[in-house]
Amino acid sequence: METLCKAISRKKPNDDDGSHSKLARVLTLLDLTGLGVGSTLGLGAYVLAGSVAYEQAGPGVVVSFVIAALAAAIAGLCYAEFAARVPKAGSAYIYTYITIGEFAAFTIGWNLMLEYIIGTASVARGLSGYIDALIDYRIAGAMRNIMEIRISFLGSYPDVFSFLVVLTVTALLAYGVKESTILNNVFTGVNLLVIAVVLISVGTKADPGNWNIKPEDIPSDINGGAGGFLPYGIAGVMAGAAKCFYGYVGFDCIATTGEEARNPSKNIPLAIIFSLLIIFLSYFGVATVLTMALPYYLQDPIAPFPNLFDWLGWQEIKWIVSIGAIFSLCTNSLGAMFPLPRVLYAMSSDGIMFKGLRQVNPKTKTPILATIISGLVAGTMALLFDLQQLIDMMSIGTLLAYTIVAVSVMVLRYDKIDNFQTANQEKSMIMKQLFNLNIAKKPNSLTSKIVKVCLLVYAIAICGVCVLLVHGQDYLSAQYPLVLIILIALVTTMLILYLVIACQPIDEAKLTFQVPCVPFVPMLSMFVNIYLMFQLDAATWISFSVWLLIGFLIYFSYGIRHSTLASRSRSPTFSESQLQNPFAVSGIEKV
Repeated sequence: METLCKAISRKKPNDDDGSHSKLARVLTLLDLTGLGVGSTLGLGAYVLAGSVAYEQAGPGVVVSFVIAALAAAIAGLCYAEFAARVPKAGSAYIYTYITIGEFAAFTIGWNLMLEYIIGTASVARGLSGYIDALIDYRIAGAMRNIMEIRISFLGSYPDVFSFLVVLTVTALLAYGVKESTILNNVFTGVNLLVIAVVLISVGTKADPGNWNIKPEDIPSDINGGAGGFLPYGIAGVMAGAAKCFYGYVGFDCIATTGEEARNPSKNIPLAIIFSLLIIFLSYFGVATVLTMALPYYLQDPIAPFPNLFDWLGWQEIKWIVSIGAIFSLCTNSLGAMFPLPRVLYAMSSDGIMFKGLRQVNPKTKTPILATIISGLVAGTMALLFDLQQLIDMMSIGTLLAYTIVAVSVMVLRYDKIDNFQTANQEKSMIMKQLFNLNIAKKPNSLTSKIVKVCLLVYAIAICGVCVLLVHGQDYLSAQYPLVLIILIALVTTMLILYLVIACQPIDEAKLTFQVPCVPFVPMLSMFVNIYLMFQLDAATWISFSVWLLIGFLIYFSYGIRHSTLASRSRSPTFSESQLQNPFAVSGIEKV
């Protein structure tokens, strides 16, 4: 068991700056920012603003977008620091490999694959549905007549159009990264131009009175809540924020370009910040003019802007925005697909995924086999599953990756930089170091271990708090004092752990970008991400567990034996036979 633990916790040394990469280093700051905006700015502007206003938050949707933006920005800051530290392809996967260990890195890489596969398939399916809606759903009607699917967990018909969309994007990415990003920049520019048209045109019809509608002015046959700016209260705004967070998912694709970006340690952090700022301003502006131009209870949750323009009688603007939505979804599909082969390439290069996936075409300088396989898998899912089924699992892998990145930032910031040993230290010295009464000025083995243990306990405490806040709301009252006492105890524990970590000495290494206010920002990111994960339903967690099980089978049957770190970690106590069958070490094979 000890040998197995050493194998799954082995870490990748951070001694490669990416200078020996086979990928083409051609992406500029503009390309990276366009990639982040293109992969993120889409359904949030054209669908979520109206949907959240109608169903959850009313005019308070603008506050929901602000809260979701803060959550995304915190995660973005953590990604930006790691991009400055580790300019390599692989995003959260490579960050975790360096700081936590191989098994955790495989888990995150496997989750990122799920995120990007579902992201690509869902955007393709959304594009197909949007175009189909403009032609009165003729594609869906024809396909149902030809081949209707009557299986509960599949779509009602095979969406051949979305499958072809994914294959087209796959071919474009396989052709060359520079060519695909040029097209992405053009489409993103068109998308931003259309949003500007929406803001200017709809802004002329904005009526601030729609943010303060009285309850008696709401038609009796419509459930419009209590009226005003927050018709469904703070709870509605928070529920809307959880939904709006989906609109920010995708910016992390920038972090996968570490071996294809020029000056990655500087340009990737800047691109993450610029893209999140552009995306937030677009969402906030769209939500503002939409809810001011049309009362929230009259919004169409499926297609808010066509509904608004029909209500205003602006048919020309309706088609302009529809074309912009199509361009937006095209860039979304390109941005969602772009990181997937890069993650596969990074995992294959490290030996924990099948090594054939690391092949790079000498002409196009792209991971050709990984790109083709990624496209076929994503295209098949788009062919068989409908949009809602695809996005149900979208967030959970993303939020877990964001959480691990925040943890990794903390681990590196407080990691030891000397040879201080703790094996024979007295308990009194350890107790003093909890609040740095030893006045340590540099991280050492003791302070690093204190931080890691505190982070583990902090994560467990967060889970307890989230369970009570999400699933135990009915018991948070004076009628159930024990529940309140448990909640107060958990929150107090979190505050004490924060103080202990904040007292520890920190690594003062200078980087091109560093997360401000450490440890507050990364620890806040952990709490927000875990809280949003607990908002997901049981079916999503079950599907996610099945996906993880498949990944673990691949790792323990292939990855643990073929890892490039395996040869480095071999010793007289770690034999070739044990590497080939790690379960035998723990007695599992005998059982």
